[in-house]
Amino acid sequence: MPSKIDPQTLDQAFAQVNEEVLKMFLKKHKDYGKGNILSIEELGVSMRILEKAERLKNLLIKQGQNPVNESIEETWIDIATYAIIGVLFRRGQFQKLDVDKNAMISV
Repeated sequence: MPSKIDPQTLDQAFAQVNEEVLKMFLKKHKDYGKGNILSIEELGVSMRILEKAERLKNLLIKQGQNPVNESIEETWIDIATYAIIGVLFRRGQFQKLDVDKNAMISV
């Protein structure tokens, strides 16, 4: 999923990863919608992050083996996605806002 353009600065690299996080969010949102997050709320989101962190720890310990379901990088992106969802939930935006239909077309 990484961009084909090599960033020249750290902020450009950061922006590229943010773009990957957004794409991951839109892809998962297309599959699952908001219901799963709305049902588990902010505490549930934090538990999801903890689960992902445990998965990441396990993947890093077994680094020589190829994971079957999710790469280390995908796990980091998932953690970032959940962290942003947590911020949006805390601000009340996740509950109130919907995804732009045009954004979903590109996923």
